[in-house]
Amino acid sequence: MRKLSLIMVGAVIGAGVAIVGTQSRLLTSTSAVAASVDTYRQLTFFGDVFDKVRGDYVESPDERKLVEAAVSGMLSSLDPHSSYMDAKSYRDMQVQTRGSFGGLGLEVTMEDGLVKVVSPIDETPAARAGVLANDLIVAIDGEQVQGLTINQAVEKMRGAVGSEVTLKIQRTGRAEPLELKLKRDVIRIRSVRFEKKDDVGYLRITQFNEQTFDNLTNAVEQLLKEIPADKLKGFVVDVRNNPGGVLDQAVLVSDAFLERGEIVSTRGRNIEEAQRFNARAGDITKGKPIVVLINGGSASASEIVAGALQDHKRATLIGTRSFGKGSVQTIIPLGQNGALRLTTARYYTPSGRSIQAKGIDPDFIIEEIIPDDLKGKDEIQGEAGLRGHLRNGEDKEAEATENTAATEDKEEQGPKGSSAYVPSDPEKDTQLNAALDLLRGIPNPALVKKTTEAQVEEKQASADKKPESAAGVTEKKDTESKPSDKDKSSDDKPAR
Repeated sequence: MRKLSLIMVGAVIGAGVAIVGTQSRLLTSTSAVAASVDTYRQLTFFGDVFDKVRGDYVESPDERKLVEAAVSGMLSSLDPHSSYMDAKSYRDMQVQTRGSFGGLGLEVTMEDGLVKVVSPIDETPAARAGVLANDLIVAIDGEQVQGLTINQAVEKMRGAVGSEVTLKIQRTGRAEPLELKLKRDVIRIRSVRFEKKDDVGYLRITQFNEQTFDNLTNAVEQLLKEIPADKLKGFVVDVRNNPGGVLDQAVLVSDAFLERGEIVSTRGRNIEEAQRFNARAGDITKGKPIVVLINGGSASASEIVAGALQDHKRATLIGTRSFGKGSVQTIIPLGQNGALRLTTARYYTPSGRSIQAKGIDPDFIIEEIIPDDLKGKDEIQGEAGLRGHLRNGEDKEAEATENTAATEDKEEQGPKGSSAYVPSDPEKDTQLNAALDLLRGIPNPALVKKTTEAQVEEKQASADKKPESAAGVTEKKDTESKPSDKDKSSDDKPAR
């Protein structure tokens, strides 16, 4: 049995080397060979542990679960967004991407072994029950979350439509945990909602799924019919608390408002795998002014859109600093064994900015008026607050001239929290009202305060620096084409 298990491990690794070999340069140096030998030595170590557990554990363990747990642990140790999905979780993710699934309507991540709410999805059981961003889910139907993987916790929150689930929530500023009973429902994500606000078109993008671009174009077409061209002042694009989604959709949505130029570039470990996505001629708003609303809950694909429109000066950004998730996850199917969600690249805005663990600063920083009972609970630490997050690409390059201690100290400081509160009453929505006033040319005291001095210096530095994305990068104009065995997503937060 011992020899058999090692042969099986060797076969798996051998297959992996064969696949990687088709994508990478041959490793011929002595150091590469030594590293390979050390890798096999570590695999032998894994085989020893596996055999010991299988043979001596107090009860006979499920060997498949042991292997899956090992794979899951390996991926989760890389960064907060890499993970293993078993076959069922992978099917659920595909359903979610299509924009309709069953559950509670929560965007979550894992933090210190607990499930942390990034944001509730609009018009879902979670949003109606009062679940807030930053809430920590400590138990599901009386079972502690500690010790579960993110996918296992997600599975427990899903269930038959109409069935009930009880969440025990730990909320900042509250001494005792809060128990909420929610009724599961079919979550149909309406990724784009729109509204005529007199002479302004309002577009609310809640998520980037496979329907987003089509929904957006239909919404703009409808608003252009409802508002006469001579009266239309412009559009407000609201991506506040939008956790992201599919990379291709973020590119298409950005392209919808741009006539030319780069939208985003992605760079992985190997320079030859870098890509640049460019806009094609055609602005669906016919050049009308645009204001984009962002906040601490705007992540990933939302930041791609906001960054592209800001760098091209196509839109004015209003709100608070975004989440700072500047990495791309590739979904790699494993046949009947599910799939890997693996972080494979960082993305960069057209000016060459990496927003990983930093976020995007709006042109006008405007805070909402926080109700007394929510003060101190509205801020999200963002990517920089997640344990094990990737460093910012620019910080990584700076390591060549900075000592490790200084770099780590700089990273520990990180950006402060950013508010993710949005009032349910539009009349009390300071950020939205400022956007409407800006488009209409109406003076608004909140619009007087521009970005901070530090942000101005950062933008000047970005302008003076030649965008790295313009060199050594493969242009990709056909943004709708996808690799046959991989699916790229700029977001890893599964929805329930």
